[in-house]
Amino acid sequence: MKQKTCKRMLYILLFYVLIGAVLFFYQRKLIYFPTAKIPHDYEQQQLIHDNITLEVIVLNQGQKEAIIYFGGNAESVVYSAENFLDTFRQTVYLLNYRGYCGSSGQPSEKGFFADALFLFDKVLEKQTTISVIGRSLGSGVATYLASKRPVKKMALISPFDSITRVAQNNFMIFPMFLMLLDKYDSISRVKDIKAETFVLIAEHDEVIPRIHSQRLIDKFAAEQITVKIIADSRHNDISEKVEYYQFLKDFFSK
Repeated sequence: MKQKTCKRMLYILLFYVLIGAVLFFYQRKLIYFPTAKIPHDYEQQQLIHDNITLEVIVLNQGQKEAIIYFGGNAESVVYSAENFLDTFRQTVYLLNYRGYCGSSGQPSEKGFFADALFLFDKVLEKQTTISVIGRSLGSGVATYLASKRPVKKMALISPFDSITRVAQNNFMIFPMFLMLLDKYDSISRVKDIKAETFVLIAEHDEVIPRIHSQRLIDKFAAEQITVKIIADSRHNDISEKVEYYQFLKDFFSK
């Protein structure tokens, strides 16, 4: 009986180690879902950074103020272009992350952060002020950038406190704080963010549980942040609601 119990425990341990190894070695495939290049007629710039070619869609070229948009982990940002043209008077830069939609390279937190800083500095050569929008995974990029550069305004859609905490919520029996290579620890950066901040949350977000957004929100000073919840929306369809673009328009036109 004792031998059977020991053998069963060994099998459980081996299974645990095997699943943990799969999660570790394939973790970036669980975080990033690069999208294929999509033909379009919008103006596009190619920027070379760190031997990486970045494809950047540019809307409303030539305005004094700019907005940089960082999309979600499986998003083709070109699909937001038409609505952004109708919504914003600023020049808008939609970054195709490295590995996404024609940009070269492989996705990673370090690479995304470096590209965000590079793009901000390039945009600042043309525009006098820069604001940012970050959706889902892009909220992690936006908060990093706002903690390192003088961002005027920041809008976060479906944001989270950190990828580590979100992952821990999904894989409770594994020490995700030790396993994750890309942590997107937004909550630790709030203290360095000066930008006026606006947060949009889907009422029924099934990907980013509300608690992770709320933890991030609670770190901001009350006078620095405004929060809106879009009713009857989920993680992926929040941008299909009429209020979504109206809220963003109102925030960035003030």
